[in-house]
Amino acid sequence: MTHTDPDRSWSDDQLVVLLGDVADAVADAVAGVTDWSMVDRERGQYAADLVADEAALGVLAAAGVGVVSEESGRTRDDQRVTVIVDPLDGSTNASRGVPWFATSLCAVVDGEARVALVADLAHGRRYEAVAGHGATRDGVPITPSAATTLRSAMVGLSGYPPHYLGWKQYRAMGAAALDLCAVADGTLDGYLDCSWNAHGVWDYLGGMLVCLEAGAFVVDAEGRPLVTLDPADRRTPVAAGTGELGAALVAARAGFTTPPNR
Repeated sequence: MTHTDPDRSWSDDQLVVLLGDVADAVADAVAGVTDWSMVDRERGQYAADLVADEAALGVLAAAGVGVVSEESGRTRDDQRVTVIVDPLDGSTNASRGVPWFATSLCAVVDGEARVALVADLAHGRRYEAVAGHGATRDGVPITPSAATTLRSAMVGLSGYPPHYLGWKQYRAMGAAALDLCAVADGTLDGYLDCSWNAHGVWDYLGGMLVCLEAGAFVVDAEGRPLVTLDPADRRTPVAAGTGELGAALVAARAGFTTPPNR
């Protein structure tokens, strides 16, 4: 199906199918990758990132939707539907054989995050969410952890804080989309971005919608809206299974005296 009219609507079901087609195309393309060399060291861009992006863009171009991609920026910005794409989130993990990398997709309709799919490429799992209809992992509904305090929590980190924040345990796994999905299904109790405005919308939006639809807490540490279509925007996501733990993580991060990892 091709949608080139900016006023034509997509149903949620059609968007679910579209994102699944994109994830399939990327998985097939990445399965054949043998070149894991870095092509742009400043951007941290691998040859495999470009292969994955080409596969995703081929499906999305045929659909006629707008795109915001980490690798190729924004295209077709006159469309009501824009798909936010990280073709290969965690590409450094993939290049080193660390099995924690994904394709992250989120369809934004008239400024609202409507449908998300995060495909765990190492394990073949798929997290899906539709606004107002919950979140699933491989078709089974998911719910987050009930942890309410830092001292009882296992927290996923991006970057590292300037001091110990009081968690029970922490993990730094290197793929924000999957880290957020791990909060959504209770694998992690919380997630804290300790870096300073390091994440583009493609890093977190798919995982954000999965978290929200699973019933988890997700905010930007600075209180900014997380949904944006500007490729230049950066955010600092914080997530938790409960609002109590989320508030504790936000408060702990607010105690950083200087921007870490700036």
